[in-house]
Amino acid sequence: MLAFDPDRTAVVVVDMQNGFCHPDGSLHAPPSEAAVEPVTTLVDRAQSAGARVVYTRDVHPPEQFDDTHYYDEFGRWGEHVVEGSWETELVDALGPADDSREHVVEKHTYDAFHETELDGWLSARGVDDLLVCGTLANVCVLHTAASAGLRDYRPVVVEDALGFVQPADREYAVDHADWLFGERTTLDEVAFE
Repeated sequence: MLAFDPDRTAVVVVDMQNGFCHPDGSLHAPPSEAAVEPVTTLVDRAQSAGARVVYTRDVHPPEQFDDTHYYDEFGRWGEHVVEGSWETELVDALGPADDSREHVVEKHTYDAFHETELDGWLSARGVDDLLVCGTLANVCVLHTAASAGLRDYRPVVVEDALGFVQPADREYAVDHADWLFGERTTLDEVAFE
């Protein structure tokens, strides 16, 4: 069992949006849809304990990649979660309550810390430990968790609350996080004390 102090812990819910988790989403993956229930369970437990919850939303302005030198998510994945679209919304089961212990971060890359207010929001509230869940395991979850580790947070990837395309993608992400910059756990091993 891993015990987390709710006053110093945040659950980071990565990109649980219609574009990835809903069958009508342009980048829908069935395991991402299946992750909604375990992610919701983790969020409910965190909220009950008084821990903070951060929801990231991947949002791309239509012209974001028009003049880029190399980084082009539309070229790699096709257009997805375009600003102002239904795809950018969090799935119905998840989303912030009207609570100062919850926050939504809009991001434009795989890394939720890159050019966002996430680091400042967490550090201003004394958060040290992050329980990271969401989708996709080997893309935005992995890059966000790695970025957290480089900023001296303790990123703990909740391996049974992750969306992915192939099971090997999840295993790679969880193994890599555990080996290089963070830890791994399961829902059953998380306790708030």
